[in-house]
Amino acid sequence: MPRRSTPEPFALQVGTRIRALRKERNMSLGALADASALSKGHLSSVEHGLAAITIGTIARLAEGFGVPPMYLLTFAEEDERAKTAELLRYLPQTEVKKLRRQIQAQVAARK
Repeated sequence: MPRRSTPEPFALQVGTRIRALRKERNMSLGALADASALSKGHLSSVEHGLAAITIGTIARLAEGFGVPPMYLLTFAEEDERAKTAELLRYLPQTEVKKLRRQIQAQVAARK
């Protein structure tokens, strides 16, 4: 993918999100590059919004982080659903399943 000379706004937003997740996990650029099978140079360009981001890149990064791809493309500061998804990342899987069942019951009750 060609490298841009100036960041594309949405690509920069995604790159900033990726960098934040990487730092949250105390991962170096090299460690994430290795975990996601990307080059450090490409990953750096992605984080700076200078590289075109493909679905394949998002999938590989999500795998490297061990999260669903959705977490790379949601921004808690912009949307209530994204805020909820962000909070879910910190819960154990058993708690997430409980919450899902509760939400399903509420949605079913409205139908």
